[in-house]
Amino acid sequence: MIPPPSFHAIAAMAVTVAMFVEFARAKVSTEIVSLMTIAVIAVGLYFFPLPHTGPTDGLELAFSGFGHYALITICSLMIMGRGLVVTGALEPGARFLEQMFKVNLQFGLLISLLLAFGLSMIVNDTPVLVLLLPIFVALAERGAMPASKTLIPLNAAVLIGGMATTIGTSTNLLVVSIARDLGMRPMNVFHFTPIVLMAAVVALPYLWLVMPRLLKDNRQETTQARRRFVTRLRVPVGSDLVGRHFDEVVERLPADFRFEERPSGAFEAGQRLTVSGTHDALEEAIRVLRGQIAPGWVVDKIHRDASAQKDDVQVVEMVVTGDSRIMGRTLATSGIADLYGVAVLGIHKPDRLMKVGPEDPRGDTRLAEGDVLLVMGRPGALEEFANTDGLLQVEGAKIMPRRSRAWLAAAIMFGSVGSASIGLLPIAVSALAGAILMFITGCVKFDRVGRALSAKVIVLVAASIAVGRIILESGAADWLGQGLASGLQYLPPAAVLATIMLFVTLLTNFASNATAATVGTPIAFSIAERLGLPREPLILAVLFGCNLCYATPIAYQTNMLIMAEGRYSFGDYLRTGVPLVLIMVTTLSALLVFTYGM
Repeated sequence: MIPPPSFHAIAAMAVTVAMFVEFARAKVSTEIVSLMTIAVIAVGLYFFPLPHTGPTDGLELAFSGFGHYALITICSLMIMGRGLVVTGALEPGARFLEQMFKVNLQFGLLISLLLAFGLSMIVNDTPVLVLLLPIFVALAERGAMPASKTLIPLNAAVLIGGMATTIGTSTNLLVVSIARDLGMRPMNVFHFTPIVLMAAVVALPYLWLVMPRLLKDNRQETTQARRRFVTRLRVPVGSDLVGRHFDEVVERLPADFRFEERPSGAFEAGQRLTVSGTHDALEEAIRVLRGQIAPGWVVDKIHRDASAQKDDVQVVEMVVTGDSRIMGRTLATSGIADLYGVAVLGIHKPDRLMKVGPEDPRGDTRLAEGDVLLVMGRPGALEEFANTDGLLQVEGAKIMPRRSRAWLAAAIMFGSVGSASIGLLPIAVSALAGAILMFITGCVKFDRVGRALSAKVIVLVAASIAVGRIILESGAADWLGQGLASGLQYLPPAAVLATIMLFVTLLTNFASNATAATVGTPIAFSIAERLGLPREPLILAVLFGCNLCYATPIAYQTNMLIMAEGRYSFGDYLRTGVPLVLIMVTTLSALLVFTYGM
């Protein structure tokens, strides 16, 4: 007979259920629900402390998440990811995957899923996702599949790959270690890899073809992304254009870029061509063609001054107002570059005013009220230009990558990931050290660290840690485990495995995988002894269940890492994660029965 749960266990389960109901309803923001959960736990334990504890011990439990190593790890990884983005260190990898997506969007996604799965078999899940996350965000900005449609499938592939070896995740090592301490024989690194590989083959079509269709396109359209700018493309000596014809290069150019006049004959060094495109398209085109859309001496001076003063280089849009000094002048006669040290990259005119042709090249176009200039420079110089010459600066400045520090940011990231992957340092220590080095080297500016972090993720992590601790320390997890053990004696082996896996999956998604491993492994061992079943498949059912953390954002730290970038809601995880959990539980249970002849 199972004793009834304690008052604290009942309260802990009630708080957990209430929190997840509110998450699923999405009537109140995630941040508010998370903070209210922490407050309820803190107040409740203050007035009704756990046995053998005082009121202040309850406060420590409730607020422990804010200083927990998991939160420090997540924030540090976000900062390092930001360093890779702002230095442009991921551009080569992004261009490679972009070529795969250009062949076919579905083909590109398939290659990405296989890559994520393979890497996470030998490298810890979190570093793998941290390396891939900014690449896929950058790909989405370049016109590939939206990040909201790729990040959850990518995360699922990483989690499945991490389940395939004993070193794939720290939870795998924890389960194997507990089982060994209980008397089970040790498992080598690839002991259960074939089982997971077969299950991955079954799950791959769902990840690849179904999951993206269950997710919405959460991209936020911006005016800047649609606005086209006319400019002059300069063909310098050494450009890939020299000696080539138009038909040879047009296929390599981005879709939003075009030549306003089709060039006749081969391109020549020193030639100037009228072109137009969005800002991103212009950037990509000059990279591919090795051309220039602003005088080289101005661009060089901007970067030189920014490096000397440890400043950023920004690109902003500025609107010409009615009292502007440059109204009625051309760029050549306005003296903008000489006066302010900024470079005008292009001009956008309202359609009714736009006249582009041989008789009206950009260099001779007179600026009028309402024209939008695309301007590059240091923040101080841009502000001086706008204030002095009467221009209205549009919000949404884009910071240009600090490419001179790209190799440094990449070295810091790979050093941090590598030291954690081989077990030299815990991931929390290596990630924090990497974040500090990003600040020291200037790859990430400390006064802009807020752009790397997500308040939603921070309070969600803190709340999930508090819930996990109260579930464990109140005895709720033990009570649930006892109830599970008492009912399994009447079930066939396949159902026993599936039930254990689902129970551990429930703990993983609603508490933490460490809690699930700590509670589930001894229970599985005891059930095997009581029912006369082999220990190993039941222990593997626990290990697999600990990794089936797809259904909630708080189930694993990688789920939280993608939440802000994909602009996901709680319902997105439920909608895509529950079917995947059912697929994996069914497949893995059948494979365990077949492999162990149960």
